[in-house]
Amino acid sequence: MTAGRWLIAVLRTTRPRQWPKNLLVFAAPLAGATAGRNDGVGYALLAALAFGCASAAVYLVNDTLDAERDRRHPVKRHRPVASGALPGSHAVGLAVLAASGAVAIGAAIGEPLLMATAAGYLCSSFLYSVRLKHVPFVEMLLVASGFLLRVLGGAAATHVRPSVWFLLVCSLGALFVTVAKRYTELASLGDDAVRHRPAMRWYSRPALRAAEVAAGTLMLATYLMWALGEPGGTRAWQVASAVPLALALVRFGVLTARRTVRPVEEIIIGDSAMLACEFAWLTLFCTGLYAGG
Repeated sequence: MTAGRWLIAVLRTTRPRQWPKNLLVFAAPLAGATAGRNDGVGYALLAALAFGCASAAVYLVNDTLDAERDRRHPVKRHRPVASGALPGSHAVGLAVLAASGAVAIGAAIGEPLLMATAAGYLCSSFLYSVRLKHVPFVEMLLVASGFLLRVLGGAAATHVRPSVWFLLVCSLGALFVTVAKRYTELASLGDDAVRHRPAMRWYSRPALRAAEVAAGTLMLATYLMWALGEPGGTRAWQVASAVPLALALVRFGVLTARRTVRPVEEIIIGDSAMLACEFAWLTLFCTGLYAGG
């Protein structure tokens, strides 16, 4: 194997398409309309790098542990470890380096809370990979916690204190996406889903669909409560931003109802209607923050 092919295999295993999830470290500064501290943007970027390293470590370990099962999956069999393009021993060695780097970043900038969130993400993710991904419902909560820990890591690095409402919105949004992941997996693979993920035997499409709708509805309701309860009075722009958010949730529900093997993260950023709703939401939300009314 040439060095170039090896590097490409490593890069593919770290899931570049999943890297945008690490931008969640900017959620707390964005919601608070403040960088939090001097050079806060730089600290947020370091938090994103820390979680980028942590997630890379998790993917490397997960693909090594799941190599045999992935070889029987219509899409995952092309992953570098499963296909033999990246030896499992190499993947594990790189995972150790990446995990060490994730925690070291927090230590280097003197932020124990960033170290704690990165370490918490690593521990929960490794437990998930080794055992807990086979425990129904718990496995979905662990996947959702990965999104929330990124948010908390960004808040810790920038010294921005998130509100309870903000954390509830983030938590419900993470659960909404996670349930949708399981629904699309079950819808696309059918009975074969159990072979690839044993916990799927405990799920049904109607129940997952109902849970997805419930999580999305609660997220929207909580978002409105957050906007209406903003310090200094309600901002009309932020309340109005709930409209494109609701449209995005509906569009997401339509897309995830189709048979597809595409990851839901790609659905969020790969559909023009979704992108239009997301852009409209972000525009209205930021206008409400910075226009002050």
